Amino acid sequence: MAVDFSRGPVWKNIIRQAIPLTIAQMVQILYNIVDRIYIGHLPGAGGLALTGIGITFPIVTTVSAFTGLFGQGGMPLFSIERGAGDEKKAKEIMRNSCFLLITTALILTVSLFIFKKEILFAFGASEDTFVYANEYLNIYLFGTIFSMLSVGMNGYVSAQGFPKIGMLTVIFGALCNIILDPILIFGFGMGVSGAAIATVISQCISCVWVMRFLVGKRSLIKLDFKGFKPDGSICGNITGLGMSNFIMAASNATVQIVCNATLSVYGGDLYIGIMTVLNSVREIFNLVTQGIMYGSQPILGFDFGAKRYDRVKQGIKFSATLCTVYTLIVWIIIFLFPEIFIRIFNNEPDIVYYGARALHIYFFGFVFMALQFSGQSTFVALGKSKHAIFFSLFRKVIIVVPLTLILPTVADLGVWGVFLAEPISNVVGGSASFTAMMITVWRKLNVQVSEKGRTS
Repeated sequence: MAVDFSRGPVWKNIIRQAIPLTIAQMVQILYNIVDRIYIGHLPGAGGLALTGIGITFPIVTTVSAFTGLFGQGGMPLFSIERGAGDEKKAKEIMRNSCFLLITTALILTVSLFIFKKEILFAFGASEDTFVYANEYLNIYLFGTIFSMLSVGMNGYVSAQGFPKIGMLTVIFGALCNIILDPILIFGFGMGVSGAAIATVISQCISCVWVMRFLVGKRSLIKLDFKGFKPDGSICGNITGLGMSNFIMAASNATVQIVCNATLSVYGGDLYIGIMTVLNSVREIFNLVTQGIMYGSQPILGFDFGAKRYDRVKQGIKFSATLCTVYTLIVWIIIFLFPEIFIRIFNNEPDIVYYGARALHIYFFGFVFMALQFSGQSTFVALGKSKHAIFFSLFRKVIIVVPLTLILPTVADLGVWGVFLAEPISNVVGGSASFTAMMITVWRKLNVQVSEKGRTS
């Protein structure tokens, strides 16, 4: 039975959504994390191979950016229409979202195949690391459509009140990846190619699972394309709201490109490999905050559509507090035990020694990411795309990119200036995003609660 988000304590609804979504996020991250762990321990080539995979990060992130654009962009609109009782409109939103995902996946696959060599060298590949990056990407790109559909459409499963089904979508695929990785990488001696093949097979399994559910009997709003014609207005609304997720992911790709290119100048392949490890650690610890925020969005959107503004406030307060406590704990753990997280991916002495120092710098002020996620997620959940877009750009493009280029030249910081740009952006960007949300959204919700109280 689906959950009615207008009933029961708000915090319970959020937790009920967040736990399966967090597990799903965790398992989803395993797709790439497990690849990096195994590749980082390849005999005789672990460091270079890991760096080569790191060079492909901006491409993988770009695919994720378009997935968020049309998947996460449609889901809040879908939830708002469900809350307002317009299931026909909700269905049209889901169908247009799926159409946009399929079309974009095909375009991206062809384009990236054509220009991948030029792209990889522009992203910081050397002659030594290009071999591994190219080998991985040649196979990985075939899974683009499966990845975009499984991730992009999975939100519509959870938004209908089936978060456990959404969790299973990625669990089945990720388990397949975990099992196949060692078999193909080491058992069959396929190395980097084996990791890519395992990932594509896993993505395909996840895609089949989520699409089968959405067209099946259990889905409250079924996905079908009978008589379907793309709706320009709906596509525009999906794109507008999803633009914040797109810009956040695309700006992450931009930062990765700038970081790799700058590190190749000041530190070389060693520090690009270290940045690959740092990005992996960040992905692992970000998954809980993302699970909480993605879990809260359907509840906030539903209650907002149902004009339950007091419940919207409760949801914002609870999710922000929970994320703040969590990120503070993470910051303390990383400060005390940095080497443990580096050794997960590689045991080479230089990577462990310099990686631990970089990790201390990179995660300084991590608690402020809770403020960034809270403000950003609230704007998206309530359909305020312009605010969400601005703060996505502000933290990454306006703060991180310039600092990444400038700080290495200041006081002989060199590579450490690259790692220092991230914590500065966390403090400034996170504070700005949350403050703006409180001034705009929170104050307006207070007014709406008061007006509703006087008329009731």
